[in-house]
Amino acid sequence: MRRALLLALALLALPVQAIEPKPFNASYTADWKQVPMSGTAERSLVKLADGRWQLDFNASMVVASVNERSVFTVDKGALLPLQYSYKRGGLGRSKRVGHQFDWQAKLVTGKDQGEVVNLPLNPGLLDKSTYQLALQQDVAAGKRSMSYQVLDGDEIETYDFRVLGEEPVETRAGLLDAVKVERVRDPTQSKRQTVMWFAKDWDLLLVRLHQVEKDGKEYQIMLERGTVDGRPVQGN
Repeated sequence: MRRALLLALALLALPVQAIEPKPFNASYTADWKQVPMSGTAERSLVKLADGRWQLDFNASMVVASVNERSVFTVDKGALLPLQYSYKRGGLGRSKRVGHQFDWQAKLVTGKDQGEVVNLPLNPGLLDKSTYQLALQQDVAAGKRSMSYQVLDGDEIETYDFRVLGEEPVETRAGLLDAVKVERVRDPTQSKRQTVMWFAKDWDLLLVRLHQVEKDGKEYQIMLERGTVDGRPVQGN
């Protein structure tokens, strides 16, 4: 159960084409309907002095924590991951993942739980953080369906999404107009459901996530506070 909630929190890690990203910082609260367990998460995007971008995600619970970082660049409108790291600690099974993206050699190397990763690096490949920025930006561009090639551990997988419509979301920062997006999965392969809401007036910042696991357990993740390009997020 704890691992499932951490996986849900990791989806915050929300924004391949793109305009220049805008720096942001967002804090979230998470509630698990079935048990009296809560957590917090924070995601931030900053531009480094050398022109690269750094996307950080940190989640903490009573008995576990997750730390995730992506360093990437933007080249001719495309998000190019350069380094990715993930660490889960605390009680239960720990996990470590590290990837290096060499775009000149067209190769991804690294380790996933000690197993060597060595895969071809094809145009458009994203890591498990940068795909979320690509999703934000594609939704902002008005796309209704999106598909990404994502390096997930030691495999390359396809992540599909579709826009369901618009819906206001009541957060601690106020009422925010949002775009509702669903992760598309084959129902014969997975019973998990993931729905996300992105704030229209705040560079499509993730403000809410609702997830149903294959065992029926539900999670609710909500924006507590945030800034986009230095401006505090404020709703109506």
